[in-house]
Amino acid sequence: MAAAISCLIFLFVLVCLSAAVFEDQAGKFDWRQQYVGKVKFAYFDSQTQASRKLVVATEQNVIASLNSRNGDIFWRQVDKAGPEGHIDTVLVHGQDAIMVSGNGRLLRSWEITVGGLNWETVLDTGSFQCAGFVGVQDSVKYVAVLKKTAISLHYLSNGHQKWVENLPDSETVQYEVVYSGGSGLVYVLGVVPHSHLTITAYNLEDGEIMKQVSVEALWLESLKPGCAVVGDGVLVCADPASRSLYTLKLEEEHEQEMRQVLLQSLDVEVSDGFQPHVLATQPSPARHPNAEFSLQLGPDHHILLQLGDDVITPLRDFQQALLVSFATTGEKTVAVVMSPKNETAYSINLFSADSGRRLLETSTTFNLDPNGGKPERLYVHAFLKKDDSVGYRVLVQTEDHALIFVQQPGRVLWIREEALAEVVTMEMVDLPLTGTQAELEGEFGKKAAIQDGLLGMVLKRLSSQLILLQSWTAHLWKMFCDARQPRSLVKNEVTIETLARDEFNLQKMMVMVTASGKLFGIESSFGTILWKHFLQKVQPSSSFKLVVQRTTAHFPHPPQCTLIIKDKDTGLSTLHVFNPIFGKRSHITPPSLGRPILQSLLLPLMDQDYAKVLLLIDNEYKVTAFPSAKRVLQQLQEMASLVFFYLVDADQGKLSGFRLRRDLTTELIWEVVIPTEIQRIVSVKGKRANEHVHSQGRVMGDRSVLYKYLNPNLLAVVTESSDSHPERSFVGMYLIDGVTGRIIHEAVQRKARGPVYFVHSENWVVYQYWNTKSRRNEFSVLELYEGTEQYNSTAFSSLDRPLTPQVLQQSYIFPSAISQLEATITEKGITSRHLLVGLPSGAILSLPKMFLDPRRPEVPSEQSREENLIPYAPEMPIRSEWFINYNQTVTRAKGIYTAPSGLESTCLVVAYGLDIYQTRVYPSKQFDVLNDDYDYMLISSVLFGLVFTTMISKRLAQVKLLNRAWR
Repeated sequence: MAAAISCLIFLFVLVCLSAAVFEDQAGKFDWRQQYVGKVKFAYFDSQTQASRKLVVATEQNVIASLNSRNGDIFWRQVDKAGPEGHIDTVLVHGQDAIMVSGNGRLLRSWEITVGGLNWETVLDTGSFQCAGFVGVQDSVKYVAVLKKTAISLHYLSNGHQKWVENLPDSETVQYEVVYSGGSGLVYVLGVVPHSHLTITAYNLEDGEIMKQVSVEALWLESLKPGCAVVGDGVLVCADPASRSLYTLKLEEEHEQEMRQVLLQSLDVEVSDGFQPHVLATQPSPARHPNAEFSLQLGPDHHILLQLGDDVITPLRDFQQALLVSFATTGEKTVAVVMSPKNETAYSINLFSADSGRRLLETSTTFNLDPNGGKPERLYVHAFLKKDDSVGYRVLVQTEDHALIFVQQPGRVLWIREEALAEVVTMEMVDLPLTGTQAELEGEFGKKAAIQDGLLGMVLKRLSSQLILLQSWTAHLWKMFCDARQPRSLVKNEVTIETLARDEFNLQKMMVMVTASGKLFGIESSFGTILWKHFLQKVQPSSSFKLVVQRTTAHFPHPPQCTLIIKDKDTGLSTLHVFNPIFGKRSHITPPSLGRPILQSLLLPLMDQDYAKVLLLIDNEYKVTAFPSAKRVLQQLQEMASLVFFYLVDADQGKLSGFRLRRDLTTELIWEVVIPTEIQRIVSVKGKRANEHVHSQGRVMGDRSVLYKYLNPNLLAVVTESSDSHPERSFVGMYLIDGVTGRIIHEAVQRKARGPVYFVHSENWVVYQYWNTKSRRNEFSVLELYEGTEQYNSTAFSSLDRPLTPQVLQQSYIFPSAISQLEATITEKGITSRHLLVGLPSGAILSLPKMFLDPRRPEVPSEQSREENLIPYAPEMPIRSEWFINYNQTVTRAKGIYTAPSGLESTCLVVAYGLDIYQTRVYPSKQFDVLNDDYDYMLISSVLFGLVFTTMISKRLAQVKLLNRAWR
């Protein structure tokens, strides 16, 4: 009987928590943006002029096809993250895209029309070097894959291996280039640094070595990027030391020497300290490369050369050329040159490759965002027009990973901000007041009263009310016009000028920081990018921390954010202070930091302009305050005894606690050392500063109160065992007071390993790990309580806590691995909490915290039923109604960010990874908002009827009283 009742209670809870998305709600309060990442390879589908496909492969192990007309993704295939899915190279021929990935582990063929996999071949082990098509009799039939010790030939149609041969002397020779000019031989070029060059020719049919030649080249260190094969199989290499070009015919039968051509004889000079690049073009793998090639002599200096009859002839010297590329259409090959005109404008010109003559009516000028990066790569699609002239489209890749598609005559068709595929941190900032609201706010200041006087304030109030009436009338008219149009035709364009806080503060500014050093300001309701700013001097290995020092609540002071940029190589940090609403750099000069920063604290202390004080601790434990006005330093000295902070040294397994002295020096007050030979510190996390706790206790079934242990200074420290053996591995969870260093609780999960994902909030910690013994994912939850009596109900002090809290713990089996874990947050903390679980499939699960309650009883009792506690079951359910992103999956989710809104029932959620997804969740449903299908007509009719009935009844009662009085 008890079991049946438990099942009924469990099913009832599941039904009550179901919150499916209706069809008409999809896309109403949420949006998703898909990205591919930083492009490594890009190819145009040149089968026809009208083709719209653009095949790209990226550093995020993604191969995709883009629509060249609007930049949308036709299809996208995402490989495994890390080195296992790393894309080594991509070759495109016809409708096939050949991809080598995993350091030469897999060879795949993709159909570029729909993105289907044609075939897949597992290659032999070995370090990948390069790959190339092999053509015979004007047709491409094979693909050659060169590795460090072997070369293999595969059929292009099915990927089957035709032959594989070991490379001679692979222990000493570095083989780097494979070449085929349609002659029936496959040439492999290798080099022994500062010794000689090796040329090995293989028979196309059986892989037999037909020729093996060594040529002395004491100056040569590597074949890339200073060497290329041009013309009739001639290797051209550039040597910056001797300022020369060297040529060597690969198809000569006898041994020969490399022929030297001095660059001085060509009237060109190499920039000092610059490694020249040789760029050649081979339109068809079944034919020899073109005799024309480009030589880069400096950062903005290129020259077009031609090789004929063993003579190198200069065709055109490009003095101010930023990028040079080749494109072929039919039998015409053109050189495409991009040159800067000013800081933001660039010009593109086409030159005939065989003569160097500039083609008429091909010049294009376009502008780039001044807040973006400079052009880094150039991909060109050339085609023949009806009048036999050459037209072209250009894909420009910039330093900030943006893709810009330019079409003649300089029209930018679309821009893809691929930096958003690598978001590292973000914050949500409230939008500012409207102009009318700001004017009303200005009426109530002391300055306004002194300056305007009584009459002036009355006139200002009247004008403000007129402006409010005008804006309200315009809003009603817009609502009326939108109601008469279909929903698909209603435009909700958001611009930087129309930004304003909505009634319930649901619309916010999302400030995102990317790994490339580019900052974005994105409006949260529709995902519109309102501003962007690229930090030029940020190193790729830098780490970032974003803090909001001043919000929009302090009008007329603008909001202020500070980005802490730390270079991982040098450890030095810089500060970037900016306005998060408009993206403009602040006029405030941040302090110069000459030493590496170990920790940063945002204090509740404010300066005279309502900016919170940012405290920076360097490697010598010295403190720097920003802002550092005299009044701020005085206040900081007064409250120095209340400032505590901690430092983590994961390499030495040390967790140290410090406090601030009145002279603004630091003092070590506690230290916890975890032996690194046994376990290592993985992560340390405190509670969120903007978290609010509504209830201090839980009412139990006997009407007593179990008070929560709400320690705002509590740190959750996760450790993993140094021994990776499944029988000896473990995961540790330490709860440490950040002020006193006291270890409140320690939990160890035996035979477990990471990665560990955890959430620390209120009086509980939830963490997930992998059980190596049972081979499954498990959740563990810790909840801390003071007991039935509260020690101090007014304030919490870590220095005055004699009693150890009661710790309750339970574990659950979770049927899936996870990629991220976060908890919902609301403005007052009244709404029940949900855990947002990111799954590897891209789904985001909203898991009610009540399912992870350590007080769930194994055998339900009368008191547990009174508390609505769910009976304990080790398996954690996953219901499809709990997925908040239905079919809008977020690939490779790296983080989930939650923020409160003006409605207590609503929590704003942003999941970011390779995609960005924003939505709203309602953990306790929308108890403070009327439903969309609320019958306004019915309730209005009822109210009107009641009022009318009341008036009639009142009149009838008066008549009745009057008639009674006359009797």
